[in-house]
Amino acid sequence: MLLVLEQALNGLQYGVTLFLMAAGLTLVFGIMNLVNLAHGSLYMVGAYLATTFYQWTGSFLAGVALALAATLGLGILLEIVALRTLYERDHLDQVLATFGLILFFNELVAILWGRAALYTSLPAWLGGHVPVLPGVRYPVYRAVVIVVGLAVAVLLWGLVARTRLGMLIRAGASNRTMVAALGVNIRLLYTLVFGLGAALAGLAGLMAGPIYAVQPGMGEQILIQVFVVIVIGGIGSIRGALVAAIIVGMVDTLGRAFLKPTLATFLSPSAADSAGPALASMLIYLLMAVVLLFRPQGLFPVRAR
Repeated sequence: MLLVLEQALNGLQYGVTLFLMAAGLTLVFGIMNLVNLAHGSLYMVGAYLATTFYQWTGSFLAGVALALAATLGLGILLEIVALRTLYERDHLDQVLATFGLILFFNELVAILWGRAALYTSLPAWLGGHVPVLPGVRYPVYRAVVIVVGLAVAVLLWGLVARTRLGMLIRAGASNRTMVAALGVNIRLLYTLVFGLGAALAGLAGLMAGPIYAVQPGMGEQILIQVFVVIVIGGIGSIRGALVAAIIVGMVDTLGRAFLKPTLATFLSPSAADSAGPALASMLIYLLMAVVLLFRPQGLFPVRAR
């Protein structure tokens, strides 16, 4: 039972990381109708910048703040320089162009930091474990990731539901032509939305850095699962991204932890060893297929444009 609880917390931690990635990507696609495969590159850049700024300043929090600001600025610059011309192009052109950006950022990172993986050590105050229940201790840093991710979800909800900028974002997701006709600077709105998405991807990357290896191409490893989250939650829906991210995080983590021993109870050990990991890696895609079968627009679709 304690192992189930620990793995559920790991699933929640992975889910909020997916949410930070998916929230930005679903906003960009839902509002700007832009397929941005380079979103994972911003996740990777955020992880590298946080590691570097932490080494330079000696302060973990300063490294996080500087990396977040730098990723925000990079996202705005990327939208102005490279992506603005793609809005009127079809999705195939957008896929090809942003795939080129993936190759560009991977090579740029390899030139600047090398191809070897980097590992970030945590400060002492983020090390160790914290009791969550009697007899159950959980790593402090992973608990902080969960708290930060849920706090960002609340802030995003407040931004989208309670502010003028959020009203424009929601209106842009529903009917951007009408929003532009009402005199709203839709180009500036696009830049702000893309910068926000880049900052969220950078935040996910810098928080994932101390947990996973920081290396070229790390963004592509998570990007496919982020697309699964967006499809399940509904394109353009922040609420859908949060719910779907937590579901996908739980299913993926619990499946990888318990499917193999479950199969071993009625299959031979060799069959369970081969089938368990393979089936566990397929679970989220089976989940996506089931959701699309009953709700083709996702769990929380936004209103059509």
